[in-house]
Amino acid sequence: MKPIIGITIGDATGAGPEIIVKSLEDKGVYDVCRPLIIGDRGIMERAAGIVNIPLKFRSIQKVSEAEYAYGVVDVLDLKNLPVDLPFAKVDARAGKAAYEYVAKGIELAMNKEIDAIATGPLHKEALNAAGYHYPGHTEILGTLSNTKDYAMMLTGGPLRVIHVTTHVSIRKACDLIKKERVLRVIKLADQAARQLGFVPPRIAVAGLNPHAGEGGLFGSEEIDEIIPAVEEAKKLGYNVTGPVAPDTVFHRAAIKGHFDIVVVMYHDQGHIPLKVLGFEEGVNVTVGLPFIRTSVDHGTVFGKAGKGTADSRSMSEAIYLAAKMASQK
Repeated sequence: MKPIIGITIGDATGAGPEIIVKSLEDKGVYDVCRPLIIGDRGIMERAAGIVNIPLKFRSIQKVSEAEYAYGVVDVLDLKNLPVDLPFAKVDARAGKAAYEYVAKGIELAMNKEIDAIATGPLHKEALNAAGYHYPGHTEILGTLSNTKDYAMMLTGGPLRVIHVTTHVSIRKACDLIKKERVLRVIKLADQAARQLGFVPPRIAVAGLNPHAGEGGLFGSEEIDEIIPAVEEAKKLGYNVTGPVAPDTVFHRAAIKGHFDIVVVMYHDQGHIPLKVLGFEEGVNVTVGLPFIRTSVDHGTVFGKAGKGTADSRSMSEAIYLAAKMASQK
């Protein structure tokens, strides 16, 4: 049976619902999975009108009621929002609803009612205005699934990166780079790359400092934390190289094809090269959860919300990748 992919619509004041409608116009999605919207039917119907795509929507109250027929989209209808919700404005109602869509998706995935979650973008300010004080999706997923060891992986174009630290300041990120965490992310990199079909995965670990520390001249994190993690991973049988100088590792991975995935030390170290090489089709994957979760690699696109012009490629790729990973479980 094709996997069931729960698609959360994100913050409804943004372009998330519109790009989901565009993605579900593609019949190829139904060829590889059974898509199920988790959100509000009224919001999705509004989005279909905006992008001028004649999809129909049917409300259901439980997964077993879904029919997965192309052209008639099943919506697990939480009925959280009014259909006249304004676009491109931070709204606590939308933040609360976005949180509840994700929470429902997690509940269904934990109960094995769906095989993966693909999430639309949420707005961090609206989320916090609603009383949910999380930096983003990743932390919500980890908390509600009671998962302590997880990491953010991005895929786009020829590159895959997985992060040791994410939504913290650069100063704090340096303090969080410890041997145990680096080793754990190497293990998660191996797990994620195998789910993508790389067996055995070739893993590169980026250095933190210029020239990977230059033997301690430019910082001691490589000597104290990163190298010990890499050496222990090698002893455990992982095919890992590093630390590799951050100014060459992405070229070697994406252009030369030397590595299948790169372990990066902080948010922008991974996000910048990924978005340079694959901005429109980038996908965010949370690795280490007890279920598969993919997401768009962009925000709510307030500048295009309600206009029907937002690019849907990242959302489409997120759904396809969720289906691929679920099919290989």
